[in-house]
Amino acid sequence: MPEITRFYGIVIKIFFRGEHNPPHIHAVYGEHNGVFEISTMEMIEGDLPRKAIKLVQEWGESYKDDLQEMWDSKQLKKLPPLE
Repeated sequence: MPEITRFYGIVIKIFFRGEHNPPHIHAVYGEHNGVFEISTMEMIEGDLPRKAIKLVQEWGESYKDDLQEMWDSKQLKKLPPLE
């Protein structure tokens, strides 16, 4: 899966080949993983710690439009990390 960004040890990825709905991103934090629906930034699958979930959601709220555009166009672009 191509990497979009990374911050505080969390790697955000998106996968276009054979994608399935709902539009989503993947977050990896050590041995933990989470799948987040782009439109709501809710974790729909995974075992990320609560603090990592909050960080991903905070970051994702700022880039929802960019993420949805990537999903729709299948064009990857790097996004800034959470600061």
